[in-house]
Order: sequence, then C-alpha cells, then structure tokens
Amino acid sequence: MTYAPLAAAYDAVAARYAECIPGRYHETPLHHAMIPAFAAMVLAGGGGPVADAGCGPGHVTAHLSALGVDAFGVDVSPEMVARARADHPGLRFEVGLMGALDVPAAALAGVVANHSIIHTPPELLPETFAEFGRVLASGGLLLLGFPGYEGPEGLAEPFDHMAYPAHRYALDGVAGLLLEAGFAEVARLVVAPGEDARRGFPTAYLLARRTTG
Repeated sequence: MTYAPLAAAYDAVAARYAECIPGRYHETPLHHAMIPAFAAMVLAGGGGPVADAGCGPGHVTAHLSALGVDAFGVDVSPEMVARARADHPGLRFEVGLMGALDVPAAALAGVVANHSIIHTPPELLPETFAEFGRVLASGGLLLLGFPGYEGPEGLAEPFDHMAYPAHRYALDGVAGLLLEAGFAEVARLVVAPGEDARRGFPTAYLLARRTTG
C-alpha cells in the first residue's frame, strides 16, 4: 500500500477535521464510552505508554491524557499532526504509519485505533494487527473503533468516505483476525445502525488483550 495519497488526502481536510471531529466525538457519549474503561484498565495494569494510532487532530490522545494515561499520537498526515500539536501543545504527536510504528517491541501498555483501520485494505489487516501485537507488552490492551458491516458474508465492504477510500468491517471477522494475531477479546460495544443518521451503519468498538509475545 502506498501511503502518500492517504497523507495528502488528510492534509487537505485537516482544518475541517480539527474544527468538527473533536466536538462530534465529545458530544456523542457512545463514541467515547470505551475510552474511560480502556484508560482505567491500562492504569490498573501498572500504566505505561499508549499510542493513539491514526490520531488525527489529537482529541482522543488528549482525552486519554486527561484520564491519566501516558498517551502520544501518531498520524500519517503532517497537517493533522501539526493541528494536533497546536491544539494540544503539552502532548507528543508524530508523523508515522500505524502499520509500522517507530516503537520498540513490547514497549507499549496500550494502542488505540479509533476509526483509523478503515483505510487499511482487508488483506492488510493481519499485518496491521501483527504490528500492534509487536509493540504491545504481554497483557497490553488494544481498542479498535470502526464502522461495522453486517452483510451475510465476508469481512468488509467499501463505503464513500469523504477523504479517502475506506472499508467498514464485520465485528466477528475482526475479532477472528485478532485471535490469530495473539489477542483475546475482552469486550465489545456495538452502536445500533439507527444512531448513524448519515449512513445507517452500526459502529463497533472492540477491546482486546495481547496474550502472546
């Protein structure tokens, strides 16, 4: 996968995202309901650094930090990272790829990928989950958020994302790939399709624990 077009697409919408996405996140309780639980579990496990992979304008990174987590953000878009640094000057943000994190093996207590795997082609999800497993310590936590797919078969379906080609994913299919990558499911939250006024998609949140190293 070539990442330059994805970075350019998000550079072009960075200002719009910074203006509307953080507000939408905070105003919709179910879309951040798993974050406090994730943060509490990371801290209960002794804490440690947490990567917000695909951090966009940094609102989830800031939320995690406010909950006491040592969080930093990574995004493919330099403009998104610039916006995140401007809006949250006390936090660390880096330009990088969530599928190739600049982090040593087993160095993280957690990874959050909030609606950022949507641009990962289905055939590359195993590689991405393997990378999350590489950087997580044994027992580390992974929280995924993504638009759900409830089709009769298959893992994914493309949809008309405003910035770049994207997929929505079957929750059970994602859970199965995580199991193969050495994760155990901890919890899931599914927001009903009717709550998505624009597309009518369910929204899925999946919390998993790294079980093998």
